[in-house]
Amino acid sequence: MDTISVNRFRDNLKNFVEQVVSQHLPLKVTRRGGDDFVVISAEDWDREQETLYVLQNSSLMKQISESARTHVGHSGYTPTDGEMDEILGV
Repeated sequence: MDTISVNRFRDNLKNFVEQVVSQHLPLKVTRRGGDDFVVISAEDWDREQETLYVLQNSSLMKQISESARTHVGHSGYTPTDGEMDEILGV
């Protein structure tokens, strides 16, 4: 994550915001007299919030773990050809 001063951020606000949104890289802005802050795109923020939700949901994490276990052991549910066509939109 790049770090810049609040003065530089203010002077080039449009360019830095465009960079954050297009490159999906957060930007840390430092302030001499206060707390630092981070600029992140709304899309990246939503993705991070969804990840946090999944990680904090023990029931969902158990389902993911069980799915990974059955996938590795080739012991999970195998859809029929018709189900696969429906899943893939064929």
